[in-house]
Amino acid sequence: MSNLIEKEHSIIAGMVGQGATVLDLGCGHGDLLALLAEQKQIKGQGIEIDQQAIYDCVAKGLSVFHGDIDSGLPEFGDRAFDYVILSQSMQQVKKPDTVLTEALRVGKKAIVSFPNFAHLSARLQLGIFGKVPVNPSLPFEWYNTPNTHFLSFNDFINYCRKRGIKIEKQVYLNDRGRVRILPNILGMVGIFLISKR
Repeated sequence: MSNLIEKEHSIIAGMVGQGATVLDLGCGHGDLLALLAEQKQIKGQGIEIDQQAIYDCVAKGLSVFHGDIDSGLPEFGDRAFDYVILSQSMQQVKKPDTVLTEALRVGKKAIVSFPNFAHLSARLQLGIFGKVPVNPSLPFEWYNTPNTHFLSFNDFINYCRKRGIKIEKQVYLNDRGRVRILPNILGMVGIFLISKR
């Protein structure tokens, strides 16, 4: 796990209440769920589409089931979880609007984190060298990236404003730590705690 992802997981853990109920959408190999279970004693559930990742989660003792979050979350009732987490998965789904709407339906709050496609290094690589950006928050080449949506922090903030979604907290990171000035240029990963107004 990269240092940037470790920092991100630490920030997310700080946003989650002790003993909370958590649904992790696109939970991957379960690193974040395992951390939350250990540090916050959460009651966690994950949804993942990759079969090998599910096996890895089960080996860690996590409750995870196979599912495609793009098709919604009909098996969960309204406000069934204290937190719904989308850590590094929102830019990979086909229908982010549907996924976010469902996350805010089944969760009292949602925590969303994603790489910033408008980071300075991404701008330079694309604008000067004419190459698809690769940096610590965007480690994939054009031919093997799982990302299908390319958004910036400003894009997400504008989306929330248009949809009447309240941003309760926002934290920006780069490979050196927290970013407090010019986050849309200097931040590599954004973490947003959101809720319905």
